[in-house]
Amino acid sequence: MSIKKQFLKSKPECKVTFKFEKKDGLKPESVKVIGDFNDWDTAVEPMKPLKSGDFTQTLNLSSGSEFQFRYLVDDSQWINDEEADCFVDNGMGTSEQNGVLQL
Repeated sequence: MSIKKQFLKSKPECKVTFKFEKKDGLKPESVKVIGDFNDWDTAVEPMKPLKSGDFTQTLNLSSGSEFQFRYLVDDSQWINDEEADCFVDNGMGTSEQNGVLQL
């Protein structure tokens, strides 16, 4: 998995490209990047599948902000991006964490 940040000079935004790379034994039909930036809405449009089996999506997000996020694989499995800037407790009373994107 990877996260690429491109800060825009013309406005206070950052173009963030999320890439979910296929993992050993995991062959998802769909992957969604879900977080504070889309109100944790699980009905968001899935990431774009690539011929390699990876998935990608680019979002314009406000610079100077922090966003918690995770990937939702096949609408059933939550996965963190190991390249998140940091991780925080997900606040759901479990030991699971959310990735944090710092812009």
